[in-house]
Amino acid sequence: MDDHPERHPSAAYTVELPRHPRPIVIIGTGGIVKDAHLPAYRKAGYPVWGLVNRTIARAQALADEYGIEHVFGTVAEAVAAAPSDAVYDIALMPEQYADALEALPDGAAVLIQKPLGHTLEQGVALRDLCRRKGLIAAVNTQLRFAPYVAEARRLIAAGTIGELYDLEIRVQVDTPWHLFPHVFGLERLEINMHSVHYLDLVRSFLGDPDGVSAVTLPHPEKHEVANTRSTILLRYRDRPLRVTVSTNHDHAFGPEHEESYIKWEGTRGAIRAQMGLLLDYPTGGPDALELILLDEKEKGWQDVPFEGSWFPDAFIGSMGAVQRFVEGSVPDLPTSVDDVLHTMAVVEAAYTSQEREGVEASVPVDEATGR
Repeated sequence: MDDHPERHPSAAYTVELPRHPRPIVIIGTGGIVKDAHLPAYRKAGYPVWGLVNRTIARAQALADEYGIEHVFGTVAEAVAAAPSDAVYDIALMPEQYADALEALPDGAAVLIQKPLGHTLEQGVALRDLCRRKGLIAAVNTQLRFAPYVAEARRLIAAGTIGELYDLEIRVQVDTPWHLFPHVFGLERLEINMHSVHYLDLVRSFLGDPDGVSAVTLPHPEKHEVANTRSTILLRYRDRPLRVTVSTNHDHAFGPEHEESYIKWEGTRGAIRAQMGLLLDYPTGGPDALELILLDEKEKGWQDVPFEGSWFPDAFIGSMGAVQRFVEGSVPDLPTSVDDVLHTMAVVEAAYTSQEREGVEASVPVDEATGR
């Protein structure tokens, strides 16, 4: 049990800031930058040196709001003027990553928005590009760093709930897709753009699965979005683990039965984290973290204190992991492109499983009767 990966989390998952924060150049100024990146970096005291966006007026408005001195219309212009120790923060759509990465200085540190491409093939190409340029490259899979996840990770590593045997992620909400017009027309939506968070989170605790089974389906009347409901099973051959990710973004029946949680069950207890952000997104509902121990079962579920939320605090951790690795204060970078490419392999396996449609259930024909 002590050899299981969840008992030995990377030092980069600890809630600590870099000792010497480097200047940040953010490439792209869409909603995620306004709602998460910039609020997170301001809260952490990370210096944002410049913004890049082809619509300069949009970038300038954010620069004025956050007191950012430099604004550029192209990545090349920003690179030409940026400090040599800048960390680049790419907040674009996957089809734009390659051009942005090519424009960076060789050997630069960069944080790339998730997912790492629309397909595994694209992810491999991006990894190879990063290797060719010698980039210190990570992917912004920030759910790994959400405050309630960080506290759950600490408790599980300490053995508080014993041996982990069940990990369930459940999301049943009414997602306002109109807030994300860039996803309209994508062939792959739910798993690649949303459940990728949960598959990546599972890997950050348990490592790579041995097998993946999945169903992902569209809503019969929402033709502008490809797939909006998924069930994914991850198999770990040598462990009695049940790992499930179940999402339904079409639950339009009111908040009474909406759900958004991560639940870890172990031989000594269980932990449940409520991801409030997804309840009434983007306003969000309350976050919560609860713990129950079998030998104190009469006390029921107890609140576990933590500070912050997924937005914006998890973005402090994902950028912090890159900066701490670059400065040498942590020995590894768990969200490196090389690691997150394995998450993309799980995503690809899920879509392949959907295409194969599972194992047919059939009753053998009675040869005597022909029925």
